[in-house]
Amino acid sequence: MKPEINELIEISKYYGSNKEYVIAGGGNTSFKDNETIWIKASGKALAEMNEEGLVALNRQKLHIISSFNYSDNPVTREEQVKGDLFRSIIDPGKNLRPSVETSLHEIIQYKFIVHLHPTMINGILCSRNAKSLTQKLFGESVLFVPYTDPGYTLFKKLESEIILYLEKFLHDPQIIFLENHGSFVGADSTEEIKRIYDDIIQKIKEQVPPISDVTTLPYNPILNKVLPTVRILLSGEQPGVIRFRNNSLIAMFYQNQQEFHKISLPLTPDIIVYCKTRYLYIEQSSTAEKILDSFRYQLPHFISEYGYLPKVFIIKDMGVFAIGETFASAEVCLDVYEDLIKISYYASLSGGIKFLIPEQVSFIDQWEVESYRRKVAEPAGSGNKLNNKIAIVTGGAQGFGAGIAESLFALNLNIIIADLNEETGKSIASLLSSKKSQNRAIFVRTDVSDAASVKDLIIATVREFGGLDIIVSNAGILKAGGLEEMDSETFSKTTEVNYNGYFHCAKYASEVMKLQNQEKPGYFSDIIQINSKSGLRGSNRNFAYAGAKFGGIGLTQSFAMELAPFRIKVNSICPGNFYEGPLWSDPNNGLFVQYLKTGKVQGAKTIEEVRKFYEDKVPLKRGCKLEDVMKALLYIIDQEYETGQAIPVTGGQVMLG
Repeated sequence: MKPEINELIEISKYYGSNKEYVIAGGGNTSFKDNETIWIKASGKALAEMNEEGLVALNRQKLHIISSFNYSDNPVTREEQVKGDLFRSIIDPGKNLRPSVETSLHEIIQYKFIVHLHPTMINGILCSRNAKSLTQKLFGESVLFVPYTDPGYTLFKKLESEIILYLEKFLHDPQIIFLENHGSFVGADSTEEIKRIYDDIIQKIKEQVPPISDVTTLPYNPILNKVLPTVRILLSGEQPGVIRFRNNSLIAMFYQNQQEFHKISLPLTPDIIVYCKTRYLYIEQSSTAEKILDSFRYQLPHFISEYGYLPKVFIIKDMGVFAIGETFASAEVCLDVYEDLIKISYYASLSGGIKFLIPEQVSFIDQWEVESYRRKVAEPAGSGNKLNNKIAIVTGGAQGFGAGIAESLFALNLNIIIADLNEETGKSIASLLSSKKSQNRAIFVRTDVSDAASVKDLIIATVREFGGLDIIVSNAGILKAGGLEEMDSETFSKTTEVNYNGYFHCAKYASEVMKLQNQEKPGYFSDIIQINSKSGLRGSNRNFAYAGAKFGGIGLTQSFAMELAPFRIKVNSICPGNFYEGPLWSDPNNGLFVQYLKTGKVQGAKTIEEVRKFYEDKVPLKRGCKLEDVMKALLYIIDQEYETGQAIPVTGGQVMLG
């Protein structure tokens, strides 16, 4: 690999990982020698650039785009240009699409070209004084290009501007500013490009003070009564994810209609691609009821006028919200829209905001290239109806709970790991979220025996994702002992966690689930208790645990009847013994150790003898495994005609009559 390609990859990551320079899939980088140009493929992110994300094109073949006479019909012309662009690819077998801006990179005669959408630069370029300000700050040596529809039209415009520039300065421009778009910087080394960009930003900061002292504002708990409903209102067949942001800068623009107008229209092509062209503003926000009334009134008018559901909505005193098909797409939408807010702020200080006009917006919105970018940005459909759903797993930091959380995450669910074990829980959530996926896992420290703690868990879930579809009440403790060994404190604690904890989970989770169902009566949710075979049959010298689990099945049947009208299915899974988990195998306090010490297994002198005793009780001669429980859990979620059941997963050790 040429050393310059390594430099190109490095500078791509350098700027791509900084949201002040580029967000989502925006921006482009390239390197060229005498014969070949290497450029970022469309749909690839600069932050994740590698050699596989670059397309190599023959420069000689690219020249035809400059000289050929294409159709006057914009749609036909863009298809013709795309065809010539594809015919210039050296290795078409890689199935990568070169950036639509390849021709722009080709005509600027520097080895390296870096095209970015920096927030501060666009603050100038999206102002009414863009041309005069750039000339004031940078002189005539920079090339300013008035807004031009991207694609072939922009290429020809830039080509003619460069010819005029060459006649005047006898060299290509190193800095090109595209109004309402972004910047191009060219140089023969990446270090020089970094220096030029640093100088540009510094000069703008001297003219327009950078945003500082932005403080995060709190999440208002009344949103827990709003977002689950709005999530359903703004989703299709599959529920979306809502992401939220509120800070002192955002607050400047949501106080009234006049301020909202400053962030009500797109300023750059990226905003149209990721956020669409219109956004919903809710001014009546004193109560959850007023917010929802305003939503229900405005939404039909919004759809009628614009033909789509809003991806971004702003609630006065509450913040900015974005909904996406996945956590990742909602987060990108929120990033791009917050960038619009920053650009609007800077543009206001630079002579006033210059929005894209309707004809410019329409071109971007309907342009095939941007449709392709949208398609690339969207997650690939897998036919999995669990995609993107939101699930809580209590006791999710270890044992069955951790396994369930990891398994559901692998099925593209968003997961909330709720546990008292903060260190392990955070570690699992971080590990899951570090994977390249569209969903997200978070940890929320939770004591299920404490009602307030569980209520906070539900608030955190809605704050992070906008709703709740599944709660797996798995948290539990087990202290073995007969009547002589068991004290009242241990008995009460076992009951509080295993019995009361399930009640708390069902109580607060169902509040959110009801809101979703009320907006869409056919929408199903699930409350699933991980019970035990000890909830189906008494357990010798283990009455505290068995009693709580027996009671849990009573709760399941009762909750199921109460919540059936809201399509909330309530079921228990009763696993056999999970011998590999810490409950049984912990060397200090596992059940094998406890049962050996309490003499529950007569004659057993070693842990191995205790284990064999229990394995021999199972007709299928083994303990329960995670995959056994997951099959039962996925069955429960998938079916729509089973509720109030206690499903044994015991290898035949407990058989229902």
